[in-house]
Amino acid sequence: MPLSDEESSIVLKRTVMIAIFAAVAVVLSIAESMIPINIQIPGAKLGLANIMILTCLYFLRARDCLLLVVLKTILTAFIFGTFSSLMFSLFGSLFSFAVMALLMKLGRRKLSLVGISIAGGVAHNFGQLTAASIVFATMNIFYYLPALLISGIATGILVGIAVRYLVPSLARLSLFEPFVKAE
Repeated sequence: MPLSDEESSIVLKRTVMIAIFAAVAVVLSIAESMIPINIQIPGAKLGLANIMILTCLYFLRARDCLLLVVLKTILTAFIFGTFSSLMFSLFGSLFSFAVMALLMKLGRRKLSLVGISIAGGVAHNFGQLTAASIVFATMNIFYYLPALLISGIATGILVGIAVRYLVPSLARLSLFEPFVKAE
């Protein structure tokens, strides 16, 4: 059954938004790699690209955001990494996505974007440790968990604050109007 003009417009807008979010996420990852912050915890980073992931979850469907997560992960792996970095990033991103998508679905009105972001940051680190335990065939890698939890909470707060300010600004743009959910 063919789509109506309105449905076609929504599909096109959704596709454009995912492409924009993916491009900005990659640019944020590149910019983050240029920031001279030396975090002494292996695997810890700012996670600026997650600003786009959480923003996408706010406006679009979870499956749209999953596409964004995969695009961002593959594109940044091509730019920066190796197979193992792709695996670490993919595990972390998928764990983070799953937790944030679930929290957005279940507690969007009860949880703040900062709280959801913190949960996503912690889940990302847990996912990376899971990948590392597979690669290195040891569970001892989870000794890093306490340090990574602190890192995940701190970066989750920063990402959440950024998203809290970004969402209202984007919601005023005509591209986003069909996706603004009534609170």
